[in-house]
Amino acid sequence: MVFDSLIGQIGPAYDPLFYDVMVYIFGTMLFAVFLLGVIAFWLRRKGLGGGSAKEKWAQELERYFEREQIGLIPDEKHHW
Repeated sequence: MVFDSLIGQIGPAYDPLFYDVMVYIFGTMLFAVFLLGVIAFWLRRKGLGGGSAKEKWAQELERYFEREQIGLIPDEKHHW
């Protein structure tokens, strides 16, 4: 069969280190995904510029909303 000859040329029958290399590559990929997850979690919690930069941006946005009275219930002053 062509399939048997192809399997004989690749895989564990040809290379005794096939499983070792396969586990190494798969483990490296899993570690990279884990590391990216840790970095994403850290950035989500702390922000890119540290905790103060994210907090400051949110405070500035809140002050802007309060100053412009955005998001409040309509009253006599604003007719929209």
